[in-house]
Amino acid sequence: MSRFAPLLGATMVAIVAGVLTATVSAWWLLLAIPFGLVTLVGVYDLLQRRHSVLRNYPMLGHLRFTMEALRPEVHQYFVESDTGGRPFARNARSLVYERAKEQNQDKSFGTELDVYGAGHEFLAHSMTPVTAPDESHRVSVGGPQCSAPYAMSLLNVSALSFGALSGNAISALNLGARLGGFAHDTGEGGISRYHLKHGGDLVWELGSGYFGCRSRDGGFDPHQFGDHAANPQVVAVSIKLSQGAKPGVGGIMPAAKVSPEIAQARGVPAYETCVSPPAHSEFSTPVGLLEFVARLRDLSGGKPTGFKLCVGRESDFLAICKAMLDTGIRPDFIIVDGSEGGTGAGPLEFQNHMGMPLTEGLSFVHNALMGVDVRRHIAVGASGKIASGWDVVSRLMQGADYTNSGRAMMMALGCIQAQRCHTNTCPVGVTTQDPKRVRALVVGDKAKRVQQFQHETVASAQSLIAAMGATSPRELRMRDMIRRAPDQSLARFDSLFARLGTGELLSQPPQGWEAIWNEARADRFI
Repeated sequence: MSRFAPLLGATMVAIVAGVLTATVSAWWLLLAIPFGLVTLVGVYDLLQRRHSVLRNYPMLGHLRFTMEALRPEVHQYFVESDTGGRPFARNARSLVYERAKEQNQDKSFGTELDVYGAGHEFLAHSMTPVTAPDESHRVSVGGPQCSAPYAMSLLNVSALSFGALSGNAISALNLGARLGGFAHDTGEGGISRYHLKHGGDLVWELGSGYFGCRSRDGGFDPHQFGDHAANPQVVAVSIKLSQGAKPGVGGIMPAAKVSPEIAQARGVPAYETCVSPPAHSEFSTPVGLLEFVARLRDLSGGKPTGFKLCVGRESDFLAICKAMLDTGIRPDFIIVDGSEGGTGAGPLEFQNHMGMPLTEGLSFVHNALMGVDVRRHIAVGASGKIASGWDVVSRLMQGADYTNSGRAMMMALGCIQAQRCHTNTCPVGVTTQDPKRVRALVVGDKAKRVQQFQHETVASAQSLIAAMGATSPRELRMRDMIRRAPDQSLARFDSLFARLGTGELLSQPPQGWEAIWNEARADRFI
């Protein structure tokens, strides 16, 4: 309760000074009036609904906004732990906030980027640009084996579980998704009442813990799955193989954090340690994975079913491709999670040095699917530091059909990246289960910001696409994306990441592919 101490202190001083004014001397008004005004400001902070920081930190929260107002408007760009060399701006949070709050994002005095720095990427515009469409582009997700395809937006909410996020945060994300007409990935924590409260479209993510359809021994329960998947809000099912934040690692939720509400969503006993193993128990081979995909698609009534992964061994993914050829089973979508992405907490070594960055992962997955002639049946999603229209367009050009965002969606909710997610003391109510802190996040207000951020970012992406002379993402060409090399030369992406032709792996794998193609086997992972 120390965060309320300044308000309580100011209130006490105002009361005492008021009493002394009435009983001793009018000079005490010099103390009573300013402290009375400060108290009124603190009470207003508690009751207002737009700023979560002020609701949790009345009076003190104004210091943050003062510092924001004083800081320089031009920020240096830097490269985080992204081995792909892709820059992530310090002011990315500012861009998200501006779009979420419907503020003007236009800037004067040119670019803030070091356009001459190695690794800088840019798009080549057309001499005959077109007008951006009024309607947002949609992507049909669902191949020939799917009976209920879904029209996916270019930008959606990435996997964010209830438990990691508060109930109010999940509610705001889902309401924002419904208002904006985009999808909301549940994360592996199961479908909670907060996911269902506002009717937004859900992609149900199924991790190795099978939360929400978990048997007593921790295995997969098909009956529970079928019951939940039949909900019309569930528009697709995603099997989580790995995530960018910590590929190859499962999760543990300590018993103290498994509240009855979280336990109900996950289908586990309350106040018992909840374990998400590193690997799935329902399959252990490429063929087994695809058979599980087909099983879930059947149990869900034909809804689009696929999987998410951070690319690791290339031969393992090619083994899945060979299994597609052997079984005839096709996933409806594959979500590629970059190693630089992920909002989930994980060991630093895993975050920095495990898994393939998104640029390379997307290009590889697209090429592999093209090489075995199944790309046309499978939609590819991309997640990992998606925060702007540029991020969306660049990922579409590298091989994705649509994108998912977690970090930026949390910022639209009001996340200030205090990095206290694991302490249960999130200052804005996003990643805490403390009801006193959760109340700071007002669902209706933050849902509107989520919807507005998504709308403005997609509109920005469509404007960039139009500036390149394309009327839809399908017309984008890799040659129109360019990267500056360390020697200051410019390289087109089609020269940096050569594309495989349709069925090329089936005829004669090109140099660089032959060894890993021959290494891959449909009946086992390496």
